[in-house]
Amino acid sequence: MRLDKFLKVSRLAKRRSEAHEALVAGRITRDGRPLKPGYAVKAGDVIVLHYARKDLTVRVKDVPLRVTPALRAAALYEVLDERPSAE
Repeated sequence: MRLDKFLKVSRLAKRRSEAHEALVAGRITRDGRPLKPGYAVKAGDVIVLHYARKDLTVRVKDVPLRVTPALRAAALYEVLDERPSAE
């Protein structure tokens, strides 16, 4: 699954276009490198999201094959660290 779609499905971003813009701006990283919207998310990936007021580090637990209404967003990732933004 594309990273921008995963962020929307997991509710880490409100809209897919919002996730896409954050990725293009370099605010979502993995191993210190900015990711692209088409990055294929895999279980076990550790992703850092740089929001306006906080930095959130999550580990991807599961990537759904398709999106269903009964999908539990919180089951898709695990929060490793959350702290105020350094900016």
